[in-house]
Amino acid sequence: MLDELHVFAVVVEQSSMNKASAALNLSQPALSRKIAKLEQDLGALLFNRVGKRLELTRIGQLTYEYAVESRQQHLRFLNLVAEYKSAGRSTLTIGASLTTLQSTLPDLIQALTARSPELDIKAITGKTHEIVTLVRERKADLGIVASRIDDPQLKCVPLFDDHLVLVLPRNHFVMDKGLPVITDLNALPMILFSKGTWYRILTDELFEKYRLLPDVRMEIDSFEAILRLLHTCRAATLLPKSYLRAEMLEDNDLLSVPIRELVDAKRTTSLIHAHSEGLSPAVRLWIDEIAAHYKRV
Repeated sequence: MLDELHVFAVVVEQSSMNKASAALNLSQPALSRKIAKLEQDLGALLFNRVGKRLELTRIGQLTYEYAVESRQQHLRFLNLVAEYKSAGRSTLTIGASLTTLQSTLPDLIQALTARSPELDIKAITGKTHEIVTLVRERKADLGIVASRIDDPQLKCVPLFDDHLVLVLPRNHFVMDKGLPVITDLNALPMILFSKGTWYRILTDELFEKYRLLPDVRMEIDSFEAILRLLHTCRAATLLPKSYLRAEMLEDNDLLSVPIRELVDAKRTTSLIHAHSEGLSPAVRLWIDEIAAHYKRV
């Protein structure tokens, strides 16, 4: 239908089938067939023929407005593709909060580079407020943070919801009486992530809400190190569900245990970026690709 819409728009703009035929380098019978096909597809007349004059019907006027909008959008798309192709090898700088650096970014980078091996990805890490500043100051093309961001200078695109999961050694004593409940975290030996991230803030809020006082043995800023130390310290931990993989638990002989109160305490991981008019065509394409990636998974 795009071709017929283009032909129709030229007829309207030339106000004459003869002139439109010359402008499009089409014979008048071919031109008439395209207009007739468009009218057939729409199930409505586009012109009232008054003598030799063509007057748009109301549906014809609406169709012309849509044809112009479609033509402009098509041109923008072609320009975007041309700019992207002319840029050659592209670089994408992603700012990632400490939590998303470990839980979300590795899989995302793998998915993007598998789709486009020519893409160079640079990552900058920091706390969430630092990533917001980097994106606002255009030192990062986009940011992946484990929260929703309300900033008039930025656009925030929710990607997925996450929650905490109890992780502990397979033979941990807390499992002796069956599946743990939230109150079992009280006085439980635990290794927690370092303070200052959304994940630790969420953890502390849960402890306060349910009046829990776990026995905190260590505070570490590496999920991998926490997992490796659980057996040694006979401790448990709380980790984002997005980080955990079945093979990771199996390799470390660990269990992940969902607890209702933990599942209910959700947090949204989001993509943040500057408003579209300030972004390069390549970055706009990658933002769309990232959002589409999380709709597929």
